[in-house]
Amino acid sequence: MLKKKEKALIKEIWDRLTPVAEDIGADALLRMFASYPGSKTYFSHVDIRPGSPHLLSHGKKIVLAIAEAAKDISQLTVTLAPLQTFHAYQLRIDPTNFKLFSHCILVTLACHMGEDFTPTAHAAMDKFLSAFAAVLAEKYR
Repeated sequence: MLKKKEKALIKEIWDRLTPVAEDIGADALLRMFASYPGSKTYFSHVDIRPGSPHLLSHGKKIVLAIAEAAKDISQLTVTLAPLQTFHAYQLRIDPTNFKLFSHCILVTLACHMGEDFTPTAHAAMDKFLSAFAAVLAEKYR
């Protein structure tokens, strides 16, 4: 799926973005909630207004999970196994939301990274996030 060079690029991007995980994650979540209002139903019990501690905390968790998975993409299924189970059996998240969030994170990365988010980086990240979303949705089958 991903070439060696693409894997290295993805890892490099996430390593660079980890210090701003809260901002990246919160922005991507806000984009998802604005673009796909139905996705908010899973967050009805927490404050998801811009800048809220819940939004920042959850956004950071997501970005750190993505960054962790990017460290060894060949082990994506193993790395994400606990999150697969948690999202499928406990939270019962509609797996479509993983794809929606992937799109929102791509837009967020493009905005945040500017010219550094080259077409090559975009294509590699799109492949990676698609695989990430697919792995999270595997337990639903």
